[in-house]
Amino acid sequence: MEFLQFRRRYSAQVLIRLVIFSLALVAIVFWKWDFFRDIYLRNQLTSAGLLINSAIVLLFLLGMLKIIGTLLIYAREERALSRFIENLQLERNNLLTAVSKRSIIARRVGFMRSLYERRAPVSHSAMAATLVAAESTRTSLPKFINNVLILTGVFGTIVSLSIALLGASNLLESTVDPRGMGLVIHGMSTALSTTITAIICYLFFGYFYLKLTDTQTNLLSAVEQVTANNLVPLYNVEPENVLYEFSGLIRSLHGLVNQMSESQQSFDQAQKQLASVVGAHGHQIEELSEGMRDIRSLLREGFRLGER
Repeated sequence: MEFLQFRRRYSAQVLIRLVIFSLALVAIVFWKWDFFRDIYLRNQLTSAGLLINSAIVLLFLLGMLKIIGTLLIYAREERALSRFIENLQLERNNLLTAVSKRSIIARRVGFMRSLYERRAPVSHSAMAATLVAAESTRTSLPKFINNVLILTGVFGTIVSLSIALLGASNLLESTVDPRGMGLVIHGMSTALSTTITAIICYLFFGYFYLKLTDTQTNLLSAVEQVTANNLVPLYNVEPENVLYEFSGLIRSLHGLVNQMSESQQSFDQAQKQLASVVGAHGHQIEELSEGMRDIRSLLREGFRLGER
């Protein structure tokens, strides 16, 4: 199996990288806490910035939880596929030894085995397309969040600029009320905070979303390689194979008919021998009966007995 292009612990490597990046991000936040506090918490005249940033972070966390869960699932699938490859290399009778029955490779083997038992042809391309379609549902939510996440920052910027324009309008209407200038400054600050939040979340999330798709590609390509190189030759039923097996069955039946003919001839010979034995036995009984009659007649004559 040295030709197999499969990174067996790719999901675990991505998860380790995610932990390292997360710790680095938390360390940067603590290191520059005063900067982030000034942008996100201080002098907030409205709750718009807090609400928009919270929505961005919640959307980001939801997508990251989905990515982590999918990576854990693919890590389990990689372990199952690695055990299956080891079973192939060791040429074990049961290829699913120590392989989870719910894994992709176990379900693929079970499906191909059922087709083989029914003598149905195996369509590798159809199975591959079905597997890709089924696994694409795992990445639908992260894909949606990856497309929407940057738009939330744009939305926050638009809302913040609207607040700044409202403050500028108040400032133009009244030169006495300082609230207008405060709204302008607050709007610009909120636009900065929402943009920073969206960009950081988008870069972080986009990187690991790409790693998730790489993990999926690594796993599915390995499954299809194993299927093409090992399972299809083992379980595929071609018309030529069916004709060959049928001709072999005909040859076996022909041999069985010959054996039955030989057995019938043996039975005929045994029947003839049995008939000859029965005939000889009957002849001996007749001779014995005649001898008994002669003995009886001699006894009557010797003892002068009359006929009864």
